[in-house]
Amino acid sequence: MPLILIADDHQQITSILEEYAKKEGFTPIIALDGRDALRQFASRNPDIVLLDVMMPQMDGFELCREIRKKSNVPIIMITARGEDFEKIMGLDIGADDYIVKPFSPAEVMARVRAILRRIEKNDSQHNNVLNFDNLSINLENYTVTLDDSNVPLTKKEFELLWTLASHKNKVFSRDNLLNSLWGHDYYGDNRTVDSHIKRLRAKLDIFEHDNWEIKTIWGIGYKFEVTN
Repeated sequence: MPLILIADDHQQITSILEEYAKKEGFTPIIALDGRDALRQFASRNPDIVLLDVMMPQMDGFELCREIRKKSNVPIIMITARGEDFEKIMGLDIGADDYIVKPFSPAEVMARVRAILRRIEKNDSQHNNVLNFDNLSINLENYTVTLDDSNVPLTKKEFELLWTLASHKNKVFSRDNLLNSLWGHDYYGDNRTVDSHIKRLRAKLDIFEHDNWEIKTIWGIGYKFEVTN
């Protein structure tokens, strides 16, 4: 059964999510503070992670950063406040989704199922490699290299780059990308796409690339433009 790490310092919340996770066929791993969550992650290697933002010893943002140094496992952030800056920060540091308290446990499990379905679908696709000048995108092992140097991308960043690059010069609207990569049952808005594009560009733009770029089409969305 898939392992799900639930990290929240409110035991009532973890107990409820634990019961719902079991009903969904998951094996829950519970952590009540950030450092314990990091230890549990390292020892158990879960398939997906739920992280509360406000936790003792290590908050959810710091924990997300630590996990992203080692793994592309899907991460859903849980925030009590719901301010835009918290959502954007979570996405910028590598979270795949966010949920605002108070939430429905059934909604949380729906988000978990949606993310795991997309992973399963992507993993079942045929192996493939895209090459553009100094850029190589390998779908088989989810790696990206530029000038023969590895570019560390999160799973969602890779999927975004692959979607754009595999349809070079085609314009994708933000809503199209949101629905394709996050799913129709995703509750966020298209600023999620902008946040991921910004982070993806920052990683790619460390290297020179004169013959291709992720180009903004103002008022519409983005495209992977190849000039040569």
